[in-house]
Parts: sequence; structure tokens; C-alpha cells
Amino acid sequence: MEISERIRHKLNELPHRPGVYLMKDRFGRVIYVGKARNLRKRVSQYFQSSRRERWDPKFQALTDAIADLDVHPVKSDAEAVLLEGKLIKEYQPRYNVSFRDDKQFLLLKVNLNDPIPRFTLTRVRQDDGARYFGPFANAGALRRTLNLVRKKFHLRGCRPLTPTEQDYKHCLYAHLKVCTAPCIGAVSREQYLKQVEAACEFLEGQYQEMREELEADMKKAAASLQFERAAELRDMIADLEKTTQKTEKFHRVPQKLPVASDPESDLEDLRQVLQLPERPGFLEGFDISNISGTFAVASMVRFKDGRPERANYRRFKMKSVVGQDDFACMAETVRRRYSRVLREQASESHAGSARSEEKERANEEERKKASAKEKGSQGSRLPDLILIDGGKGQLSAACQELDRLGLNHIPIIGLAKEFEEIYRPGESEPLRLDRDSGALKLLQRVRDESHRFANTYNAKLRLKKISESILDEFPGIGERRKAQLLQRFGSIQRLKSASVQEIAEVPGFGKRVASELKAFLDARDSSGES
Repeated sequence: MEISERIRHKLNELPHRPGVYLMKDRFGRVIYVGKARNLRKRVSQYFQSSRRERWDPKFQALTDAIADLDVHPVKSDAEAVLLEGKLIKEYQPRYNVSFRDDKQFLLLKVNLNDPIPRFTLTRVRQDDGARYFGPFANAGALRRTLNLVRKKFHLRGCRPLTPTEQDYKHCLYAHLKVCTAPCIGAVSREQYLKQVEAACEFLEGQYQEMREELEADMKKAAASLQFERAAELRDMIADLEKTTQKTEKFHRVPQKLPVASDPESDLEDLRQVLQLPERPGFLEGFDISNISGTFAVASMVRFKDGRPERANYRRFKMKSVVGQDDFACMAETVRRRYSRVLREQASESHAGSARSEEKERANEEERKKASAKEKGSQGSRLPDLILIDGGKGQLSAACQELDRLGLNHIPIIGLAKEFEEIYRPGESEPLRLDRDSGALKLLQRVRDESHRFANTYNAKLRLKKISESILDEFPGIGERRKAQLLQRFGSIQRLKSASVQEIAEVPGFGKRVASELKAFLDARDSSGES
């Protein structure tokens, strides 16, 4: 395989350090994100012809598509894992499989406003007054270290928000002297808070004393030929190192949309290819994001003169579609978008007719030009071309809606991703353009931007669903009982103002659980969470 001078130069500049690398195609899109302990050694392997015979077809396709690369050196392997996961979620590269879901790395959380604070694991950082540690790249090491911390500082590991004496009777933590049992007053809340704060300081990096103790015990066990115990202590030290290792906080890396070097030329090329009467100065692209029938959303992006006009992007949450039906989602999106545009234009026209007839006649041409310019700037101007992300099915659904609205004069096409085929109404065979065609590159930019915008909105809704209810933090509550609470009270705010008796009347809740839930909600209120 031939290596461009640009890539060859970057390979020569790569450091012998851990980090993350991003492979890009010729359109500037990130197609693969990987991590490496040694960036120079790992990335260079992609361009060694001697290894090509051992590559599988997928890896060969990846290397053939690489036109550029970027690297981000970090301090450690753990940082590389965290950054890799973040970038994969950000860019959704086509050749990555792992980390493409919405699952986040584990965090350790403790809320000092709880009646008896406890350390819990979570994946979502909320603004709830709690202290968070992490994220942690190694979940197993974190869980084992948390057990070690609980034993070291005599912390509770039980689930109830406010343990009672009944819980104490069945609590192994207290009977084994692992926990100081503040639930029955064995120690005061103030004393227990000091234990929790000491554990927080430990997790922030003050672990040297414990490490020295573990190392001394390990050496003593090895000297007395207790090798299994020595190996266990060795693993504890390794987990401790992984968990307390300092990592950088990586801020969001914005995805840059590739911009054409000559958008005017691309527009002219597109006009000729589609045989349009004029260049499509205003181009709107639509895409659907629908994962297993949940959070069905759509996006509309608007390009003006070949460049994104982000102020006029729109996003839609489906209202009438049930289940996973991309055709129905596309139909609803197109219907809602252009019904609104027509209403806005009618409103503007009605306002214009209120002007004096004489003045309107005198300035008819000027008014038309100003109106068209105003409509374009406000996003209420009809596009010169509509691009649908999909094939015949999505295109047909969109065309039917345009017909109903009387807008079938607007040119519309569909772009199918697999072979980059262009589908046109009334044409049985798709149109295939050369990969280097300026028209195709422009359509790909619009399609990819609508895809990114739709996926971003979908991910935002899923994250909101995960973090929208503080009930998720209440121990032992499942989706069914949470749904019953929300159905009974309508909102978290109303639930907070409900009495213990009212909560106990909800199916599945007794007086004891209702009291614990009330105390849980009151504790969150005192921490300032809304």
C-alpha cells in the first residue's frame, strides 16, 4: 500500500508514549479510534505491507480507507482507555465496535447529606451535591478497592438509605466488625462522617500508608511461605494503584464538519448532475435516529451556499409513530417541517397585505426581494433541494407528504449509505457518482451532518432518561415501582411534597419503605437538588 507524504511525516513524528489515535478517511471523517501503549509502534503497524497478508477483510478495508490520522498522547494506559471511550462515543466511527453504546465508565459517589452516607457506584454524574470520584477505567479494580476501603475505614455496605434496628439484626457488616453500625447509635453521625471523610481523602490520593502496610504484610506472608496470601496482597496493591492513579479530565472534543475547498464548484456540479434549473443555494437534509423503537427522533440540517447554517437546524421527537418505523418517522418529520414553513409564510404574507395598497404597488419588486431574504435568514424559506438519508422507502414516504402539502415541485433525492446511491422520484435505477465527484462530497457532508445531529439528540434524550429521576438512586426500587410512583403523583416534585401515608398507598410500598423513600427525598432536598 502507498503511504502519502503527509502520513509518512506524521509517522516519523509519533512519540513512544501511550495515547489515542484517530484514523480519518478522505472526507475528514473519523472512521476508527484506537489506543496504544506506544503510539509510534502501534500506529506504524497499520502501514507495514509485510503484515497485510495476515489482515482480515475488515482490517484491510480500514487501512485502504485511511487518508489521514491524528494522535493524542496521554500519561498512562488508564487515561488512554478513558479517552478512547469518550472519543468513540463522540464520533461513532464505522470500524469501531466497543464503546459505541451509551454506557459510561463507573464513578464512585457519596452524598454527605444522606442520614448515614454510603459509597455507591454510578455511571452518571449529577448536580446533586454529592462527591464523585473517577471515572475509573478498570471496574473490577474499583469494586475490589471499594471493599478494601469499607474494611479499612469501617464503612457501611448495606443498601437501605436509613438502616433500622431490624436491618442491624441481619447485618453481617456490623457483626463482623467491618462497619461501626451508626444505624443503632454505636457511633454518632459526626464520628461516622469523619470516617467517610477519611475515606474520601484516601480516594483522592492519600493512600501511601495503606500501601506500605499491604507491602509489609505481603513480604511477611512470602517469608512464611504463605504464597497464596502474598499473591492476594500483591493483587490488592495493584488494584489500589489502578484505582487511585490520577487521570486527566478530558473535555468534549468537538467534531469538525469537513468543509469543501470550493463549495461553489460542488454546487454547480450538483446542479448539472441532477439537472436542476439553478444551483441549490438552500439545501435541507433529513435523518432518523431510532434505536430499537425507543427515543425515535429526527433531524433537519440546512446548508446555505454549500456551508452549514447551524442557526436553522431543527430536531424532532416523534409524536405519532409507534415502534421502529423509519418510513413513518420520515413522513412525520417532513410533514411537520414543511407544514410549519407554510404557516410561517402565510403569516408573513398576511402581515404584508395589511400595508397600504399604494405603497405595496410602488415597492412590489423591492418587497419581494426583501421578503425572500428575510425568509431565508429566518429559516422559513422553502429549500431548493431536499436530501433524505435513505433509499426508496424513505424517499417515497417523504414524497407522499410533499404531495399532500402541494410542494411536489421541490426537487428531492435520497442518498443510500451502503453504496452511496442517489435515488430520485420516478426513476427506477439509482444514480452512482464517482467517489471524487464534488456533487457527491457535498451530499455526503449534508447527510453526515444530519446523521450526527440526529444521533446527538438521541443520545441526549437517553442520557436525560437515565438521570432525570433521582428515584434511580433509591436502593431497591425497580422500573415497575418507579413507574407506579410517577403515575400516582405525576412528577418528582409532587412526590417530594407527598406524605408517608400517601406514598404507602401506592401498590408495592409499605409504611417502612415509604418512610425510607420520604427520608431519601428530604435528604436530597436539603442538598439543593431540584
